[in-house]
Amino acid sequence: MRRKLSITLLSVGHGCVDVYQGAVASLVPFFVAERAYSYAAASGIVLAASLLSSVAQPVFGMLTDRRAMPWLLPVSTLLAGVGIALSGVSDSYTVTLAVVAVSGVGVAAYHPESARVARVAGDGSHSAMGWFSLGGNLGFALAPVMVAAVVAVGGLGLTPLLVLPAAVGAALCLPVLRVLETRLSEAAASSVRAKDDKASFVRLSLAVVCRSIAFIGLSTFVSLYATERMNGSKAAGTAALFLLYLGGAVGSVLGGALANRWDRVRVSRWSYLLTAGSIAGLVFVPGPALYLFVILTSAGLYIPFSLQVTLGQDYLPSRVGTASGITLGLTVSIGGLISPVIGALADRTSLQTALAPLVLMPLLAWLLFHTLPEPAVPSSGGAVPKGEEADAEHSPVQPGLR
Repeated sequence: MRRKLSITLLSVGHGCVDVYQGAVASLVPFFVAERAYSYAAASGIVLAASLLSSVAQPVFGMLTDRRAMPWLLPVSTLLAGVGIALSGVSDSYTVTLAVVAVSGVGVAAYHPESARVARVAGDGSHSAMGWFSLGGNLGFALAPVMVAAVVAVGGLGLTPLLVLPAAVGAALCLPVLRVLETRLSEAAASSVRAKDDKASFVRLSLAVVCRSIAFIGLSTFVSLYATERMNGSKAAGTAALFLLYLGGAVGSVLGGALANRWDRVRVSRWSYLLTAGSIAGLVFVPGPALYLFVILTSAGLYIPFSLQVTLGQDYLPSRVGTASGITLGLTVSIGGLISPVIGALADRTSLQTALAPLVLMPLLAWLLFHTLPEPAVPSSGGAVPKGEEADAEHSPVQPGLR
């Protein structure tokens, strides 16, 4: 199977998983409306999806470092979908928390192994990883539309219909895994001999934590904030959340393209600096300009996203699964742990006051990236030769997907 088709199928499958991460925040306004949850209680739903995921994802990463587990991709996809599908069935807050947590475990199991598979399928190309991340971002972007189309029509009782993307995603990854079986085993064996840069990986992880707090804080509350700013319009809130996720799709592809021209550390550093300004605009500039700043913030937070994944893999080349589990899981999920704090502050003051401190998060990430070196791409990761990378950059087709 050619690289383009493999990455395309993996990217679509990634979207079918990440639609369930986006669905959690998308369901929050409906939980508030139908079940009269407070801001703090609603953000607890996001916490449930993040808590188990934050612990489980590095664990799954360590397991995949010991032994390749490509079968996790279809199984975890189905688990993520079933959890969200059951979230609207029971009126019990405890049951809702439990099934959303189950979905979070599915998401946790998927990402470390899928990042390893995508790196092998893309021959180590930054652009290929950007396109793989694009699938996840599109899944996030489609989540509010999907949830609104189902729940706005028939209420929370129709959430079982939301299992359909999981069935599609599980089916799509199977042919890729069959073709890559030998290469995945070889990549796992060769990574054991590589040397790690643990200090740089720790600093990178702290930067990803800062990004996570900003993004998940916004994804949890931007819909409610836009609704509040636009005279109570629920459509305005759904549109803001959709744009937050859609801008991430642009950022992921742009990040891979920029990293082909400049190094990943430099691109990430400048992106975070610009994002600090766009978050300030989102929080403080009045009127419909809110939507412009939502898009700029989303793109700015996602330009470094796939670059941070490959940086983590290159700082810890002997433990690619662990690196992926931490950069995609533990550090990202910490943002969900902060969401209840933001919600409690919003209950006591206002959403604008509670969201204002998020401006500091990309500034801290920018400072941390000033301390990071640009690592060499290890040969065991399947790096693309320079000539081929240059051809991909200037090819009229999508870079990294030829």
